[in-house]
Amino acid sequence: MAKLIDACGLACPAPVLLVKDAVEQNPEAELTVVVDNPGSAENVSRFLGTRGYQVQQAEDNGRFHIHATGGKAAGGGAAEPAKKTKSGEKDAPEPRKILVLVTSNTLGSGDDVLGEKLMISYLKTIKEMGPELWQLIFVNGGVRLTTASSPVLKEIQEYEKSGVIVLACGTCLDHFGLAAEKKVGGTTNMLDIVMATQLADKVVSMG
Repeated sequence: MAKLIDACGLACPAPVLLVKDAVEQNPEAELTVVVDNPGSAENVSRFLGTRGYQVQQAEDNGRFHIHATGGKAAGGGAAEPAKKTKSGEKDAPEPRKILVLVTSNTLGSGDDVLGEKLMISYLKTIKEMGPELWQLIFVNGGVRLTTASSPVLKEIQEYEKSGVIVLACGTCLDHFGLAAEKKVGGTTNMLDIVMATQLADKVVSMG
């Protein structure tokens, strides 16, 4: 029988933390998670997917039922085999991981019109970071830049296509009523953001 986790009424990142605890206690367990908003549903589903679970989701009267099976027992947690190199050949160094945290749709203070122009220019120019650009995370007013009306939507979509991880804060999208307007990236939560800043070699905060 699947373990039931009722996370309705809980704010981000509590639903994901409950699921994380359950997975760590028994990574092979079958889970059914119930949440009451689309942001939490996406966050929980994505988290379970990263842990190797097969996820199915259904909505019923505003409640999202997420059923997860598999886990590490299905091979989701298996490590990739080590890569072999020729004798004496050195592995190419991995590029640094730079995380850009965008906290507003404007850059700096003093004049919002100028600030918007500066942020647009910045986001169009960060391609110069090359392979070091690892993640773009949008929080607070920055989530507006992931929506249909974003003046840099095309550029952000291109970054995502090139392999950059693009994420928008689910709580922030819900606060501004923009969840349905998001056109690029995944929906994230504070647990993901904290873990990403820990894993990054460098964090750049813009806003």
